This record gives sequence, C-alpha cells and structure tokens, in this order.
Amino acid sequence: MTWTKQRLNNLFFFLGCVAVVVMLFTFDVSFVELWQHITHAGYWLIPIVGIWVVVYALNALAWRAIILGNVGKDEIASRRLSSRKFFWRIYRLTITGYALNYATPVGGLGGEPYRIMELSKDIDKQHATSSVILYAMMHFFAHFWFWFISIFIYLALVLVGDMPITVAIGTILGTIVVFCLVAFWIFSRGYRNGLVVYVLNLIGKIPGLRGWSSRFQQRHAEALHNIDEQIAALYHQDTRAFYTSLVLEYSSRVVQSMEVMFMLLLFGIDCGGGLGGLTLTFLHSILIVAFTTLFANLIGFLPMQLGVQEGGFVLSIAALGLSAALGIFVSIICRVREIIWILIGMLLMKLK
Repeated sequence: MTWTKQRLNNLFFFLGCVAVVVMLFTFDVSFVELWQHITHAGYWLIPIVGIWVVVYALNALAWRAIILGNVGKDEIASRRLSSRKFFWRIYRLTITGYALNYATPVGGLGGEPYRIMELSKDIDKQHATSSVILYAMMHFFAHFWFWFISIFIYLALVLVGDMPITVAIGTILGTIVVFCLVAFWIFSRGYRNGLVVYVLNLIGKIPGLRGWSSRFQQRHAEALHNIDEQIAALYHQDTRAFYTSLVLEYSSRVVQSMEVMFMLLLFGIDCGGGLGGLTLTFLHSILIVAFTTLFANLIGFLPMQLGVQEGGFVLSIAALGLSAALGIFVSIICRVREIIWILIGMLLMKLK
C-alpha cells in the first residue's frame, strides 16, 4: 500500500512539473516581453506573490474547520497530532492540492485525489474522503457567495455614481443573481442529503457510463452511504464548523482581490488616493476578481484555464473603463504567480 501511494505521489509530482512547462510555453507573449512585465512589476511582485500565504492560510483554516467538525478534535488528538502540527499538515496539503488543480481540466479537480490519499494517513479513508468532498463543495459554495455579493457591491457603486448601469448590464447582473440562487438551492440539497450518490446517479445517465455507475455503487454501497451521511451530518449537527468554513473561504476571495489592487496601484490607479480612493480601488479589484473567476469557472474544462483567465481579466478590466494593456499585464503577472506557487507546491509534496 505504501509503495502504491508513493507511485501515486510521483505521478502527481510529474503532473505538476508538466503543468509548469506547459504554462511557460503557452504565454501569449515572448520571453523578452514576459521579462519586461516582471521587471515592470518590480518589488510589487513580493506582495503579489506573498498575499497568497494569507489566502492559502484562510483556505487551510476553512478545511481544518470542516475536518474537525466531521471527525472531531478527540479523534485527531487520539492520533497524537498536536493542533499546530495538524494545521501545518493541512496547510501543506492545501498549497499542494491547489498546485495540482492548475494541471488538470474539469474545474481543477486534480488535487482532490491527492488530498484524500494524504489525509487518509491521519484519519480513516471514509472521513478523509467526506472531508475533502465537503471542502471542495465549500470552495465552490463560497465562490457563488462571492459572485452574489459582488453584484450588490456593483449596485452600491452605481448609486454613488462610480459605475454605469444600462439595460444590458442590468440583464447580465440579473442573470448572475438567478444563477447564484439556483446554485444555492442545489448546494442546500447536497448539504442536507449528501451529494455523492446523487452525482453518481447523474453520471449513470451519461451514455456509456450507466453500467460503470451501477457497478461502482453496488460494490461500495455502504461506504458511499456513510460518506453521504457524514456530509449531511456537518450541516445538521455542527453548523458552527459549517459557517466558520464558509466565512473563511469567502474571506480568502476578498484577500485574493488585494493581488489585483497591488497591480492597479502599480499603474497609478488609486481612484484619487486617500482612504476613500483606496477603498474604491479595492472594491474595483473585488469586481475584477469576481467577474474573472466567474468567466473562468464557466469554461473550466480547459487545462489550467489557458486563455480563459487572461480573457476574463482583459474583459473585466475593460468593463471598468481601464485599458486592455492593463488587463494583459494583470493576467500575465497572475500567471507568473501561479507558476511560482505550483513550484512551491511541488516542493512541499516532496518534503516529509
């Protein structure tokens, strides 16, 4: 079993290395232009990359809250894992998991199998699986809340005369609101009744996969039932852990927006300066990240979302009346940051 896990670990490591190579050779600019963008960023690259230490810490705390709510503190303590040691282990798996997610298509689910494999070293496999699934659900659930609340941020800026509103813009905003409300309803069903068996039933409706879905459910019926029970139990029995995780995940999106704000400030865009100007710049950054992540997740089947993220940044920044050149700069520096953190994730994968 240990030998098999080591082989899987090496496979995940290989995927991450391939992702870095692919990303390096798929920039829309030459290496000379890329270096010019990096030198333009200068010392601002330090906070741009460094802010993700905080982002990943919030992600790790959100996942830790789910694990403790799902498994219990006593179970973790019984395995001789101190609170600090357990957090750093979750923090490492968070960074590595997201690094692997950049390498895979279908919404970036490559890190989840790795997290289950590694977390099952500390807790039983069923709880590890349900905890990873619960965190993945919470990650997407927080995305919808981020997009939903961003609509009202935009409307608030409209009221103060900072943002335009037209019939077309109103229609788009209304569509996003409906989209989020439908997602909230779907997630509420998943949290109340479990999600694994439901998803497998949906997969069974795909031509060619019906037999596989049926056989898989028959072989693992008890385990799947237990995992769904654990998913539902967190929502029904430990609402504190549930909402703590949600607030932390949402907060990570807000902190992530500071990355874009740093780049706007680099270009001298501060909405007049002062506290009010910086606040507006930060709110603009939230809107840019919200639109870009919405666009990228809608077309999340592309590996590393190549071209999608870049297009999202250009469109969202242009929608705020800023230059397309700024959008290209932001997208390129964000891609550089991703490569740096993928390399960090790959290094952490090999550290014991």
